[in-house]
Amino acid sequence: MATTLSFSSCLPDSGASTLYTTAFHTTAFHTSHMTLQFLENNWPLILIMIVSGAMLVWPLVQGRFSTVREVGALEATALINRRNAVIIDVREPKEYEGGRIPNAVHLPRSQLASRSHELKKWIARPVIAYCARGQRSRMAAGALTKLGFAEVYTLRGGLRAWSEAGLPVEKGA
Repeated sequence: MATTLSFSSCLPDSGASTLYTTAFHTTAFHTSHMTLQFLENNWPLILIMIVSGAMLVWPLVQGRFSTVREVGALEATALINRRNAVIIDVREPKEYEGGRIPNAVHLPRSQLASRSHELKKWIARPVIAYCARGQRSRMAAGALTKLGFAEVYTLRGGLRAWSEAGLPVEKGA
């Protein structure tokens, strides 16, 4: 039983080539038209996607260019012991009474601008700002750099991280 193979159907002829080229261009046009139509119909969702992506990337970009650095509890103790860093508690009075880092200066973030004159004597020393969990201290650190402090740090995780590291916390007024 003999089988014959024909290769003539595999070779392109000029008519098939033209038909393929025309089909390709029509498909490419149709695809780009569909893409534009999709973008027009879904621009609010695309805008939300771009904004949320930018919000995710912003902290990384901001951290690279910020003069404020974040330190952990052990790094903070090294700054305190070796460089005589000033610790500033930016929490509100009720929180401060509940416990604080020993020798911390209490200066609530809400009073930072009005009491900035109290800080001028420490302007040459490194400053470590902290709050309960580290959120408010970042804002306070920005204000401290505007006041002229060159070396400003925030305590990563705030007082919570400090106490979880087993470091001393003073209680009472």
